[in-house]
Amino acid sequence: MSLANMLRLTLMLALLVGIFLAIGYFIGGVTGMTIALVIAFLMNFLAYWFSDKIVLAMYGAKPLENEKIEKMVRKLAEKAKIGMPKLYIVETPQPNAFATGRDKKHCAIAVTTGLLETLNDKEIEGVLAHEVAHIKNRDMLISTIAATIAGAISYIAEIFWWSSIFGEEEEKPIWAVIPVIILAPIAALLIQLAISRGREFLADETGAKLTGKPEALASALRKISQIAEENPLDHGSVATSHMWIVNPFKGDFFVKLFSTHPPVEERIKRLEMLKV
Repeated sequence: MSLANMLRLTLMLALLVGIFLAIGYFIGGVTGMTIALVIAFLMNFLAYWFSDKIVLAMYGAKPLENEKIEKMVRKLAEKAKIGMPKLYIVETPQPNAFATGRDKKHCAIAVTTGLLETLNDKEIEGVLAHEVAHIKNRDMLISTIAATIAGAISYIAEIFWWSSIFGEEEEKPIWAVIPVIILAPIAALLIQLAISRGREFLADETGAKLTGKPEALASALRKISQIAEENPLDHGSVATSHMWIVNPFKGDFFVKLFSTHPPVEERIKRLEMLKV
């Protein structure tokens, strides 16, 4: 990761934590801020440690035994200097894939049956390289932290909203309440989305450099996106959309506006301009 990307990510995560602590302090002073820190730690720990098992079970993923795919992933993992990920298969005709796990040694990549049936070998390798890149760049940890803190901000803001209506505490002025219950969660969501989109661009670039074939990943993204638009995934949770290489769910205007992924056209454009 370049220094500029690292500084940008650090700043965004710092802003998220700052918003979270500010809400805690506003609601309960130093005690509230301390409670907010404890909540953030517990939520991050649970999400970080168990998210892989939860999401694999959610999609009914089963261990994949495919010599060709295993060989591709092993070669990419060695080049990326990570442990060999466990491989899983998800039964669905829509081509897609995601990576999950705690770290470089405890990680997994899941591909769909549609991916293996629809894409050619170069395109499959490009997709696998993108997922290996997520593991190499520690994106599962980063996205978990960002999503957990943003979710906690919204949760605390909602609690504060209801307590301000039905509680017996001294009422705070409306000009102070509105930023907490409305603006803070929106700001947190926008920061989370910016982090997620930035990590997708980085995974595209890193994956393309691992294979030396950015045009293969661009072609794969084009096919996956088109099929996802025509036949969106009809099971699973939209909350996991950020994990897939392309959002597999049907989205209206607002879903697309607040998408965890950059526009596929922009990703393809960057890949076509990439020098490897």
